[in-house]
Amino acid sequence: MIDYRIKNHGDFSPKIGELASMLEHTRAVTLDEIRDLTEEELDYLVDEGSNSIGSLLLHIASIEFVHQIIAFENRDINELELKRWKSALELGQGAREAIHKNSVNYYIDEMSKVREKTMKKFKDLNDEWLFQEKQWGNGVAYNHYYLWFHVFEDEINHRGQIRTIKRMLQNNR
Repeated sequence: MIDYRIKNHGDFSPKIGELASMLEHTRAVTLDEIRDLTEEELDYLVDEGSNSIGSLLLHIASIEFVHQIIAFENRDINELELKRWKSALELGQGAREAIHKNSVNYYIDEMSKVREKTMKKFKDLNDEWLFQEKQWGNGVAYNHYYLWFHVFEDEINHRGQIRTIKRMLQNNR
């Protein structure tokens, strides 16, 4: 059952608990949206330049993974990590070629494994960490709070695409 309250659901500092609640709510709604999809529906392409629902789901996991590396390890992804996540991160043709023929449970499992690491790490951090300022290579400032806001912002955006693809699938039947 989806919880429609933003509150600290674990042993987190106050702001991290709220952030975790928002991340978990976002994920619960996404999972509710895709839980019953078939492999065919997950692989459906609206046109030759589109992304499948499966690709978008793996992209959601990949964005969170990259943000874990940046936020928790203070580095960018390495070559091995890029090789593992490249098609999901970049989407497009590479994703159309590499990401298909997977069950919905595969995508749910991939997303869950990444999320589990996020929540485990959040327990070791405090609200002060959220507001620590860093700079991108181009000199633009950011903080950890923004990084994690972007994780669920990106998921919500792609969930909208998933809903559009699902409507198109229904209209094509």
